[in-house]
Amino acid sequence: MIENTAGQGSNLGFKFEHLAAIIDGVEDKSRVGVCIDTCHAFAAGYDLRSAEACEKTFAAFERIVGFQYLRGMHLNDAKSAFGSRVDRHHSLGEGNIGHDCFSWIMQDSRFDGIPLILETINPDIWAEEIAWLRAQQIAEVA
Repeated sequence: MIENTAGQGSNLGFKFEHLAAIIDGVEDKSRVGVCIDTCHAFAAGYDLRSAEACEKTFAAFERIVGFQYLRGMHLNDAKSAFGSRVDRHHSLGEGNIGHDCFSWIMQDSRFDGIPLILETINPDIWAEEIAWLRAQQIAEVA
């Protein structure tokens, strides 16, 4: 499993092209997958602040890496600024990404069946965040 990075320091893996190059170097591609961390992507310069921005970002992911490699996601907002290359997680809707991204993810069938892991900072509200995420799925069905 390869997780995208925020791009702090000399970290590799903050561009989708980096992930694609790593995958390309693996002989048995059935044994490789990608986990996208929303805070890392945002900090690396992939906009997630609106449904339209998410569409554009994940269209780039599909074109460069391919959804067939997406095996999981870490869902978290970002304390850090867009493109800052600083990894600072925040609670959903309380950071610079906002709620729209997470609604969009929960309502897009391409993310069905893969682990969506809440990786936010306040354990006191994890149950509320999970309930809110589940409600976004129901909102799309209704």
